[in-house]
Amino acid sequence: MPVPWFLLSLALGRSPGVLPLERLVGPQNTAHCSPVSLGALGDLKEAQGSACGPSRPCSLARVIAATARTALAGLSGAGRGSEEWREGLSCHLWDGDVLCLPGTIEPPPGPVLVPTSLQTELVLRCYHETDCDLCVRVDVHLAVHGHWEKPEDEELFRGASDPEPREPGNASLQSQVVLSFQAYPTARCVLLEVQVPASLVPSGQSVGSVVFDCFEAALGGEVQIWSYTQPRYQKEVNLTQKLPALPWLNLSADGDNLRLVLDVSEGQRFGLSLYWDQVQGPPKPRWQRNMTGPQNFTLNHTELVPCLCIQMWPLEPDSIRTNLCPFREDPRAHRNLWRATRLRLLSPLAWQMDAPCALPAEAALCWRAPGGGPCQPLVPPLPRENVTVNKALEFPLLKGHPNLCVQVSSWEKLQLEECLWADSLGPLRDDMLLVETRGPQDNRSLCALEPSGCTPLSSKASTRAARLGEQLLGDLQSGRCEQLWNDDLGVLWACPMDKYIHKRWALVWLACLLFTAVLLLLFLLKKDHVKAAARVRRVLLLYSADDASFERIAGVLASALCQLPLRVAVDLWSRRELSALGPLAWFHAQRRQTLQEGGVVVLLFSPGAVALCHEWLQDGASVPGADAPHDAFAASLSCVLPDFLQGRAPGRYVGACFDRLLLPDAVPALFRTVPVFSLPTQLPDFLEALQGPGAPRPERLRERAEHVSRALQPALDCCFPPQGAPGPECRTGPKAGDAT
Repeated sequence: MPVPWFLLSLALGRSPGVLPLERLVGPQNTAHCSPVSLGALGDLKEAQGSACGPSRPCSLARVIAATARTALAGLSGAGRGSEEWREGLSCHLWDGDVLCLPGTIEPPPGPVLVPTSLQTELVLRCYHETDCDLCVRVDVHLAVHGHWEKPEDEELFRGASDPEPREPGNASLQSQVVLSFQAYPTARCVLLEVQVPASLVPSGQSVGSVVFDCFEAALGGEVQIWSYTQPRYQKEVNLTQKLPALPWLNLSADGDNLRLVLDVSEGQRFGLSLYWDQVQGPPKPRWQRNMTGPQNFTLNHTELVPCLCIQMWPLEPDSIRTNLCPFREDPRAHRNLWRATRLRLLSPLAWQMDAPCALPAEAALCWRAPGGGPCQPLVPPLPRENVTVNKALEFPLLKGHPNLCVQVSSWEKLQLEECLWADSLGPLRDDMLLVETRGPQDNRSLCALEPSGCTPLSSKASTRAARLGEQLLGDLQSGRCEQLWNDDLGVLWACPMDKYIHKRWALVWLACLLFTAVLLLLFLLKKDHVKAAARVRRVLLLYSADDASFERIAGVLASALCQLPLRVAVDLWSRRELSALGPLAWFHAQRRQTLQEGGVVVLLFSPGAVALCHEWLQDGASVPGADAPHDAFAASLSCVLPDFLQGRAPGRYVGACFDRLLLPDAVPALFRTVPVFSLPTQLPDFLEALQGPGAPRPERLRERAEHVSRALQPALDCCFPPQGAPGPECRTGPKAGDAT
C-alpha cells in the first residue's frame, strides 16, 4: 500500500515540494526506449508487469497464452538517419506472470540482442497528491551478440573490395529479455520482446536501452535485479541496490543492552518482526508482535547477531514491509554469533556447524593428547575445508577417534575447538599418532606426533616416542595400530600405549607412598585442628529475657561460644523466624534438630527464669511470661520439664548461671539432676561439658575459657558493677525489662 507522504519526505528529502524524484501517476507499469550514444530507442508501448512471490507462484502457461501488443518505435545511431531506424523497429511487451528460470546457456543461432548492463533510478509512483510509493526504474542496455553465417556462394565470389559479410536485407534481430526483480519477501518478473532490423544494426554494437517503470520497493530494503534472454545466450547481468531507510527507527545504548525506539505516530497500528536473515533458505522468524505507536523496547545484548533484522509494516491490506539489518558490522553481534555456534557429530564421519547466521570459516582436524596441552595440527595437514553453517559435512577420514578434534577458524583466528568423538567413543586415549609419509620412489618414513613436533621413530631424542620407537614399529607391523587416514600424502595410525604403562608403575607407587607420608605428617601436625573441626557440636541456648542487660550478656556468651567453635542457636538471632512460627514451634524445631545431631541444650538460669520454673511447677498449667512474643524460655518449659521428670535430661541438658546474679543452689532441685555451672568461675568445666567427648586437652580448655571470660567481662561489669562503683541497675525480676 502507499507509504504516507511525510515518511517518504523524511526518508528522501527535507521538503516534499522540492524532492528531486520524478513522479509517475497511476498504478500501471510502463516501458519505453531510451537513447544512448550509439543508438536510441523510441517510445515502446506500455506493458503490465506481474508479481510473483511466495504467496503467488509464477506460471509459464499464462505467458504462452498471453496476448501480445505491438507498438512502433525508432532507434537513432551514429552514421544513420533516425527516420530509417524508426521505420523498421518493433517491440512486443508481454503481459502475465513469468516463471523466473534463466535456464542453461545455449549458443545463439545468429546475431541476437542481449542485455549488457543495468542502471537504476528512484522515482515516485503517486496515487494521489500526497500518497506515493518508492519505485525503482530499471534501464536495460542492449547490444548485438553473434554474427550472421556466411553463405557459401558469397564466400566464393566475394571480392577483395567487400571484406565484410553482409547481413540479409529482410532479416531482423529478435530477443525476449527477462527482467527479474527481488526484494524480500516478494519477487517480480517482466518479459520484453525486442525486434530490430538486422540491416540497420552493426554487429557487436550497442543499440540503446529499454527503460521499465517501475518496480515498487520498501524503504530501507535491499533489491536485486537480474536481466537475461530467453533462451539464455550469455551469463545474466545483475545489480544490487540498497534503498534509503526511514528515520522512524533509532537505536541507542541502554547499559549493556540496546534500546529500540520506533518513532511512529500515536495511534498508528503496525506489525514488528525480528528475524534471522539467511543466505540460503527463507528467513528464520524470532519474534513478531502487533503494536500501536509510538513504541520502544530493549534488546538484550546477548541476542544480537549480525543477521538479526527488523521488519516493520502498517497493519493494512497489501502493505509494503520495510526491512533493516543494523547489526551486520556490530562487534558485539559477531562475538555473540561465535558464542552461539555449536559443532555436533551427525554420524561416524559426518558433522555440522550450527549457527544463527552465515560465517566465513574454515575447518581443520588436530590431535589432542591426554594430559592437557594444545591441540596439535596433523602432519601432513589434512586440507582445510570451507564451512557452510547448518549443512552436513564429511571428514576425509577412514575412522573416527576420540583424540581427533575439529578446529574452526575465521580470518586465521581460532574460534572453536571441539573433540566431537569424545562423547560417542569415550574420553581421550593414551594413544600415539604415527605419521607415515611417502616420498619419491615409494620411500616411506615414520614419525610420532608429540608436543615437540613429529619425532622420527629412529631418533635418539629423549622423548617418549624415541624411547619406544622399536616397540611402536612392531605394533604397527603386527596390526595393533588403527588406520585413521590414507591418501597419496601419507597415512595416519593411532597406536595404543596401554601395554607400556606398567613400566611406569614403580615411579607411580613411589610417588603415591611419598604423597601418603606427607598427608600423614600433616594430619599429625594438625590433629587438634582437624579433630575440632570434625566435631563441631550444636548448642541450643535458652534464657529468660529478664531485661535488656541480661539479654546482652546472653548474646555475648553465645557469640563467644561460636568462636570455640560451636554451632550456637539462640532466639536473639532468630527473631524473624520466631515471630513467624511462634516461640513454642521455634523451640520444638530447634530442640529436635539439636538432639538429633548429638548436641546439648543449655539452660541459662536467672532470677526471672527460676521464678518461672517455680510457678510452672506449682501451677502446672499457667506459664507466667508466656505472653512475651520472643520469650522462648517460657514457651520451652512445657517441653523441657517432661525430659527432666522422665529422666531423659542427663547428657542432653546442662545448666549455667552467673556468679554475681544467682547461686547454683537457687536453681530448682529438679533441674539440678544435670550439671549446673557457675560462670565464669567454672568456665573450663562448662566448656568441656559442651564439647563432649571431643573436648581438647585441659591446657587448650583453659585458653578457651580465658577467651570466653574476657569476652563476658565487659557485659558483666555493665550489668553488675563492682560494689561502690556507679553503673546501671540490673533488674532480675521475671517481668523486668523489655522482653523484646
